[in-house]
Amino acid sequence: MGRGKPAHRSSFFSAVSTPMPHVQMYCTALCPYCVMAEKLLTHKGVTSIEKIRIDLDLAERDAMIHRTGCRTVPQIYIGQTHVGGFDDLAALDRQGLLDPLLDNA
Repeated sequence: MGRGKPAHRSSFFSAVSTPMPHVQMYCTALCPYCVMAEKLLTHKGVTSIEKIRIDLDLAERDAMIHRTGCRTVPQIYIGQTHVGGFDDLAALDRQGLLDPLLDNA
């Protein structure tokens, strides 16, 4: 083999040193798009999602509308970045932009 570090070693150390991003998701109990968003984020390695249930707390619903300008769920934040809903999240993934966002959050 060559003189550089083995690929598996460098990827192992970068994975260990990369902290998990803070992910918030405004959601409701009966929202299939919320479930799909959670599955996609979990598939991408996100282990913790702060779920804010707007169906249980109208003040949180109002806060979501004020913060995002949107009335639909899910509304997803990765770090300080407002991603939008599931369609927006999936579009970022298709464009190859979700992984860097998760890495830099």
